[in-house]
Amino acid sequence: MNLWILDTEHLSLLQRGHLKIRQRLTMIKPQEIAINIISAEEQIRGRLGIIRRANSSNELVLAYRRLKELLDELETINVLDFIPEASLIYGDLMQQKIRIGTRDLRIAAIVLAVQGTLVTRNHRDFERVPGLKVEDWTV
Repeated sequence: MNLWILDTEHLSLLQRGHLKIRQRLTMIKPQEIAINIISAEEQIRGRLGIIRRANSSNELVLAYRRLKELLDELETINVLDFIPEASLIYGDLMQQKIRIGTRDLRIAAIVLAVQGTLVTRNHRDFERVPGLKVEDWTV
């Protein structure tokens, strides 16, 4: 069984109804789809940023509603944790001085730890990670 792990951008595109991603998901068993805890963190941070910047009562109500919707959605998705194996891989990748962002390196470590495939449009960065399988479902 292969595990397909959506990165934050693919998750955001899916949430906005991206047709190609939705079509691809219909061909895969739900238990073979996941996101990672880093993507969940990034989405929550984004929602909290919108709450902090809200300038009106209506904006604040909408921002909190969207945060609640995200939290409800995250309960229905397989969210992969930053497990000890991922931590070890992350440390090894750091020692290799792979030049990508810290969160992206953590995402890569999680995907490598579970021997999954990362679904991302960010080939430029993630292809720098040795052994990481990458696909883009938007093309």
